[in-house]
Amino acid sequence: MAGHSKWKNIQRTKGAQDAKRAKIFTKIARDMMVAVREGGGGDPANNARLATVIAKAKAANMPNDNIKRAIEKGLGTSGGESYERITYEGYGPSGVAVIVEAMTDNRKRTAADMRHYFDKYGGNMGTSGCVSWSFDKKGLIVIDNEDGTIDEDTLINDALEAGADDIEKDDAVFEVYTSPDDFNTVNGILEAAGYPFLSAQIEMIPQTYVKLTDSADLKNMEKMLDLMEDNDDVQNVWHNFEE
Repeated sequence: MAGHSKWKNIQRTKGAQDAKRAKIFTKIARDMMVAVREGGGGDPANNARLATVIAKAKAANMPNDNIKRAIEKGLGTSGGESYERITYEGYGPSGVAVIVEAMTDNRKRTAADMRHYFDKYGGNMGTSGCVSWSFDKKGLIVIDNEDGTIDEDTLINDALEAGADDIEKDDAVFEVYTSPDDFNTVNGILEAAGYPFLSAQIEMIPQTYVKLTDSADLKNMEKMLDLMEDNDDVQNVWHNFEE
């Protein structure tokens, strides 16, 4: 088993995604366009980065037409929007570790926004690597079992045979962990087998978690995460805040 359940930490984000689906689709489309331009074309069979983003899009129920349009736009001329990937690291209230993955066309604007969020809510933005050492990069596929129809032994066998490293059951979901290199293969096999996904992407999994007990810290942490996740330049926010 993988230890502390990651799904508990992404439930809040999942709810926010459901409420802001259009914005999430826009962010995924941007990631897809960049993956096409950087990764070698619009065929996911020959572009691992694109395959990973498509897996995330499908798990988020992004329509196939949206996916197709994003790929076609990525295959377009080199002019127009130009984005770069930037990762920011820092600490929230009481030392909660936070990693923000952004994709921006204005580095100064995004850096200023991130620094403001950290500072305003009792944290501070650090240097590259200041907290990422305490996270493990893994593929995580969250499978919906709310109706209880999935046979645990069958799923475990299917996932392990596909190349998964670990499977964990948490309430009404199964969490399938993979190495980043094996993620696309495992995702494709489980998707073909018909398992219902709640999310599927490469994530930064905390090695340990911080539980906040002070009400002010809790409030500040929630506000900081809300602002970060709502920022148009932010693709993902990873943290070790135990919610």
